[in-house]
Amino acid sequence: MSQKNGHYIPRLLKKYREEIVVGMKKQFGYENVMQVPHLEKVVINMGVKEGAQDIKILDQIALELSQIVGQKPVVTRAKKSISSFHLREGAPIGLKVTLRKSRMYEFIDRLFNVAMPRIRDFRGYSNQSFDSNGNYTLGIQEQIIFPEIQFDKIKKVQGMDVTFVTSTNHTEEAKQLLQMLGLPFKK
Repeated sequence: MSQKNGHYIPRLLKKYREEIVVGMKKQFGYENVMQVPHLEKVVINMGVKEGAQDIKILDQIALELSQIVGQKPVVTRAKKSISSFHLREGAPIGLKVTLRKSRMYEFIDRLFNVAMPRIRDFRGYSNQSFDSNGNYTLGIQEQIIFPEIQFDKIKKVQGMDVTFVTSTNHTEEAKQLLQMLGLPFKK
């Protein structure tokens, strides 16, 4: 935990500024620090199909997600009715949180260094989950890998999607950035 002018600076942000920027400038030949790719935001999305029928489950999962990320999630609603899914327009179907700045770096640090080592038979994430804009999405199957969640109070095991939005459009640069931050990729 470091402080600058009385402000708290997350450990991973400090590492980015001191090590990763220098390493990426050297590797990709950037002339200016502002050219180095950075994380703009992290979006965590949970689809809760039971939320339309039982609001208590949605409230419990929202509480758990807020404990994990440190920010209150937004309830996402169905845009249109789909009768085959028994879904009505406006029904609550999920939760979403967008993290930026120091909360984002704190979450990423806990995800990479505390939660991911708790995943059973974990061998790294795929290289194929990048989109054309240099953003990376990974899936987590259970929220119980986070130490903030008390296993005996869980009503439903729920997965989530975590999207890392980068400032670059090049997949190779985005992969190198995430790898230097600590995201384990498959060999």
